[in-house]
Amino acid sequence: MKKYLVISFLFAYPAVNAQQVEQTIKKGNDLYRQQQYEPAAAAYDEALAKDPANKTAMFNRASTVYRLSKYSEAIKSFDDLAAKSTETGEKAKSYYNKGAILSHQKRLEESIEAYKNALRQDPNDKEARENLQKALLELKKKTPLPKKESEQKKQQQNKKQQQQPKMNPKEAEQKLKLLQQKEKELQQKMQKEKSKNGGSSAKDW
Repeated sequence: MKKYLVISFLFAYPAVNAQQVEQTIKKGNDLYRQQQYEPAAAAYDEALAKDPANKTAMFNRASTVYRLSKYSEAIKSFDDLAAKSTETGEKAKSYYNKGAILSHQKRLEESIEAYKNALRQDPNDKEARENLQKALLELKKKTPLPKKESEQKKQQQNKKQQQQPKMNPKEAEQKLKLLQQKEKELQQKMQKEKSKNGGSSAKDW
C-alpha cells in the first residue's frame, strides 16, 4: 500500500560551484534523512546563498519547509520551481509535491489541478495518478451529500404540505356528515315516491 502523501526529493547535484555547493546540499540531505528539518533548511539556504539558481537546493528546501508545517511557503516554492524549471521531470515533481500538500490540507479541487499538471508533464507517474484518483473520490464523497440532504428536506416538506389537508380530522368529519345527510334525504325522497306510486318503481333496462 502506498502512502497517500509522498513528498518527492532530489538527490542529483548540479555542476555549478561544484564542490562547496554539492557538499552543502549533501549535508542538508543527510540532516533531512535524520528528520532534522530546521538545520537541513539552513543547509539548503547556505547552498542557495552560494548558488541562487540551484534547482536541487530550491526543491529540497521546499520539501523541508513542508516538513516544518510551513505549507503556504512550500506551495509557493513549488509553484516557483514549476514555473522556472525547463526539465519536465522537475516540473512534474514540483506539481506533484504541490498537489500532495494541498491534499494534506483537504484543498481537493486545487490538489486535483496540481496532480493533473504533474501528469501532463509525466503521464507515467503512477503515484500522481493514484493520488489524483483518491482526491477525485474524496471530492465526490463530499459534494453530493449536501445536495441529497436538501432534496430530502424538500421532499419531506412537500409531503407534509400534501398530507396536511388530507389528514385534517375536522374536515373529514364534516364531509362524512354531509354525505350522510345527502343519503338520508335521497332515501326519504325514494320512500315518498314509492308511497305515491303504490310501492312500485320503474326499472331502467
